[in-house]
Amino acid sequence: MFKSGFVSIIGRSNVGKSTFLNKILGERISIVSNKPQTTRNNIKLIYTDEKMQCIFIDTPGIQKPKNKLGEYMLESATSAFKDVDVVTYIVDNSGIIGENEEFIISKLKELNIPIVLLINKTDIISEERCQQIIKKFEEIGIFKKILPISALTGRNVDEYFNTIYDLLPEGPLYYAEDEITDQSIRDICSEIIREKALLFLQEEVPHGINIEVNKFKKRENKELYDIEASIVVEKKSHKGIVIGKGGSMIKKIGSTARQDIELFLESQVNLKLWVKIDTDWRNSASKLKHFGFN
Repeated sequence: MFKSGFVSIIGRSNVGKSTFLNKILGERISIVSNKPQTTRNNIKLIYTDEKMQCIFIDTPGIQKPKNKLGEYMLESATSAFKDVDVVTYIVDNSGIIGENEEFIISKLKELNIPIVLLINKTDIISEERCQQIIKKFEEIGIFKKILPISALTGRNVDEYFNTIYDLLPEGPLYYAEDEITDQSIRDICSEIIREKALLFLQEEVPHGINIEVNKFKKRENKELYDIEASIVVEKKSHKGIVIGKGGSMIKKIGSTARQDIELFLESQVNLKLWVKIDTDWRNSASKLKHFGFN
């Protein structure tokens, strides 16, 4: 029986949602960083095999919003609770049910669909501690299945897929078999650039960073893309940090981003980056709309 459906992936920031999805799909489509607020939009990632097609919805980490962008991200994340067949809720290995977890659980209790809980990063704790955390979440009483996993090692990925297959309804192919995301190539390349900026920049800078792709064009009769993009920051002081001494930082971001984009596009890339100041864009509804946060 062929099954298909939609599975939202939710959780607070930095529990490894995007890392887990990239692991199970074998593609680096969702941006990965150790900084909060990495994922800003709901992204559909498509897994297809001979017996099912599962459309995963990667969501922003759920946390209290501090600006209009944060409000948008919270709305994006909580909207993913609706109109799906299964919710996958990912937590880390701390076993702590804090304010954000309590908020998420309160929302989950309102649902009438199966919820699978994944406890991530269990490769670095003892089995005894793992069982204690499982028991703690079992007492909440809303989870169809609880699985200890590791987004890095792939622990229990097969068991997770078996669980999802059991819970999905019989259905058709919603996407072609070779499709892996609803994101455009241009969007994915933009996210790769942002990932590298998040990787190398200081803690106070990344929250106010966005990427604006100004040019994205493949040359005729040649395997070469010309890409021009602006790294948008909110403060003049941040512009200097992004550029770096003698342009060292922006060169570092550009060089590593170009390598990953070339791997993704399977083509040579001519990447040019600039830095642009757009004061307080995260609190402007019109600017958020311009950047695609509709």
